[in-house]
Amino acid sequence: STGILFSPEIANLPAKIIKDFRKGISNRPLLKGASVDTELYIGEDHLNSLSELKSKPELIGEIISLLQSPAKNVISALQSGKGKLVGILKTLSER
Repeated sequence: STGILFSPEIANLPAKIIKDFRKGISNRPLLKGASVDTELYIGEDHLNSLSELKSKPELIGEIISLLQSPAKNVISALQSGKGKLVGILKTLSER
């Protein structure tokens, strides 16, 4: 018997479903092949790598967080430096 799983939104969902279904049962069903975008994965040995692929929303979230990280560092440095600058100006004005 052969079955086909489709997932238009999340590419790794069928592999995750097969892997979760197998827990405690056996090594069935077997992965014969998968097509993700333009890549072909033939054979059972690709099941783990397919199930660990990140979905498009996960990748977008990681990219956004990576892009925000330098801006957050600059803002936090400016905010922490603001207190120091005020302290230095206050000390200078008291002299």
